[in-house]
Amino acid sequence: MMLSDLRERFARLESEIAQEKGEFALFALFLREEVPDRWDLVAAAPWAVDREQATGYFISKIKSLLGAQELMNLSRIVLVDPDHADVVKLNRAIRVEHGAVEFKDSSFSGVPVKQGLIITSKRPAVPVAG
Repeated sequence: MMLSDLRERFARLESEIAQEKGEFALFALFLREEVPDRWDLVAAAPWAVDREQATGYFISKIKSLLGAQELMNLSRIVLVDPDHADVVKLNRAIRVEHGAVEFKDSSFSGVPVKQGLIITSKRPAVPVAG
């Protein structure tokens, strides 16, 4: 699959999930050096506190919106706390929402990343106490 197709399909997925569940601090695809033919879907969102439930939700959304075959392009789904130091660092370095920022030969949380596609990277809005 071409990177542009992957970007378009997962940007649509991210946008739909954000509308249904709430915004993301991070939604990205990483191609790890040791798994060069399958992508990791890495997501951080305040609403994804129950990792098992959130993973099931992601799998269901991928199947319904993109098709079951799309799951075969993924190595894993990684849910990260939005306040994790590496997410916060990435949010400071890259700000994008429902778009795409590509990068190569980097790392995330100590994992070498051959290629990356960041669809959303931003600090979630903090509700104002009233």
